[in-house]
Amino acid sequence: MADAGAADTGAADTGLAERIRTALARVIDPEIRKPITELDMVGPITVDDTGAADVTIKLTIVGCPAAASIERDVREATAATPGVTSVAVDVQVMTTAERQALTERLRDGRSARGIPFGPDSLTRVYAVTSGKGGVGKSTVTANLAVALAASGLRVGLVDADVHGFSIPGLLGLVENGLAVKPTQVGDMILPPVAHGVKVVSIGMFIDAPTDGTTAVAVAWRGPMLHRTIQQFLTDVFFGDLDVLLLDLPPGTGDVAISIGQLLPHAEVLVVTTPQPAAAEVAERSGVVARQTGQRVHGVIENMAGLPQPDGSVLQLFGSGGGEALAARLSIGQDAPVPLLASVPLSVPLREGGDAGLPIVLSDPTDPAAAEILRLAGRLAARPRGLAGRRLGVSTS
Repeated sequence: MADAGAADTGAADTGLAERIRTALARVIDPEIRKPITELDMVGPITVDDTGAADVTIKLTIVGCPAAASIERDVREATAATPGVTSVAVDVQVMTTAERQALTERLRDGRSARGIPFGPDSLTRVYAVTSGKGGVGKSTVTANLAVALAASGLRVGLVDADVHGFSIPGLLGLVENGLAVKPTQVGDMILPPVAHGVKVVSIGMFIDAPTDGTTAVAVAWRGPMLHRTIQQFLTDVFFGDLDVLLLDLPPGTGDVAISIGQLLPHAEVLVVTTPQPAAAEVAERSGVVARQTGQRVHGVIENMAGLPQPDGSVLQLFGSGGGEALAARLSIGQDAPVPLLASVPLSVPLREGGDAGLPIVLSDPTDPAAAEILRLAGRLAARPRGLAGRRLGVSTS
């Protein structure tokens, strides 16, 4: 693997070659989110006496989806270096040994795989759950993740709803009706990035049906579900995250139990509608989370009402369910469980989900978007986590 500090041979102007290498430190791998110089992706750089530069870059794999953007950024950074008159980029691929060295470096020298979000991690882990389907849990989770990323945090999102995965579509990670596939480097999976959020979903690993349709389904039982979630947490390289969100399937089944076993320190956000009957069902997901050692951080009430042109609010799904749920979940927990947000019904919120463009970006003044952004601000302000450590805030 090329040594980032090695002298560049064959150059008429080694000083210019080093200035080019310095400029290339500003080129970020869009999947790993680190400078390509730190990843040993820059090989020899030569510059002749006319200022013509020849730069070698090494991609992680053949057919790397980020190849075009990396080559473009390398070309632009080199051309912008004073003294360069022309640029040629030689694109190569890392050897197996180089890829192995890269994965070990990304894992901080550890060759063995493990879950990097254990109790000693400073990453905030939120498991977003609900008692039943159809309450808009995934839509809220996707928009919350994007809002947190827009606030400057490093955010990862695991679509743990294996049977009913929808996060790729909500975030626009879909091509020709199928979820965008991640890049695999050795035994490490590099997740696609959408709107600043690193995302993994089982939908990214499913091939198109042979009958020409785009409908795909996963019919797995407990052990397969557990192994899938475990692999998402061990093999996917998220890097240093401030926040990791997990979009859980509705109910209290295998995945919820697996998350409790794998991430017992995760904090739970329970999503419900204002309907009392829905809130009663949602309570069960919070109870199961506590039984596995997790803490319920708060309740999010979705579909809280439809604002009318005259200023009134049409309560299609009733009212009070979120507050009642928060009160019941507070029983038996040291700290009260708050109602963190009450998100109103919104046609643009639904349209944004269908289009793969989160409303917190496309229409931040929409009442639903404003409430999700307020929730994101509330969560982002919590001191513990990588952001807190960077700012010198106590993480105890």
